[in-house]
Amino acid sequence: MKVVLFCGGLGTRLREHSDTIPKPLVNIGVRPIIWHLMRYYAHFGHKDFVLALGYRGQMVREYFMRYEECMTNDFTLSGDGRKVDLHSRDIQDWRITFVDTGLNANIGERLLAVRKYVQDEEIFLANYADGLSDIPLNTVVDDFRKGTRLATFVSVRPSQSFHYVTADGDGRVRRIGSVQDADLRINGGFFVLRQSIFDYMQPGEELVEQPFSRLIEKDLLGAYRHDGFWQPMDTFKDKISFDRMEARGVCPWMLWK
Repeated sequence: MKVVLFCGGLGTRLREHSDTIPKPLVNIGVRPIIWHLMRYYAHFGHKDFVLALGYRGQMVREYFMRYEECMTNDFTLSGDGRKVDLHSRDIQDWRITFVDTGLNANIGERLLAVRKYVQDEEIFLANYADGLSDIPLNTVVDDFRKGTRLATFVSVRPSQSFHYVTADGDGRVRRIGSVQDADLRINGGFFVLRQSIFDYMQPGEELVEQPFSRLIEKDLLGAYRHDGFWQPMDTFKDKISFDRMEARGVCPWMLWK
């Protein structure tokens, strides 16, 4: 099953890194977040990727064109340092299609731009490429196959620590609490889509706005509830959090280990 990864955003909330590299190439340990996400999908057998590129897309191309497997695999060096024998490999059976989808395109426009590369797929996967999770992907896909909906996404609890406020029109506060304790859920960015999703899309539209609204009207949109690990790479604070987890060896998204 093909996996579309939206890799073209500007990453404005991660300026410490995205001024020089695109968000998908921000490292967690020695590998960028997009590599971690692709390893996650590959763990479930989905190794045919379509990268919808935009901002600094050439850097994503260069990363994979110059990929060094010895950075994450055991190897033996011999022959005066000229011979490298890898004891394992990670991306040798991946297939990656690189597509320039425009600098300022939204998610819907990027999906339409890669349509021809997924036209042979009755069902395909998609992801924002800036968040990691331990979602049981096989279960999500199996549940989707059994139904008749055209799209589903994984709903998660927000990871941010801000507070929500309920107040009257005159400013009188009725309630305040943590969003993590409230029964609020957000789109986690993991999508399963049928080919007919394109029948509900128009040029220029954002995927989760107009097209998804049309699906809701016809009861064709679903959500898989996940209460396990999920974390985005939105800010520098998120980057530090990921680095600390990786340094401790506590990485719930690494289901391949």
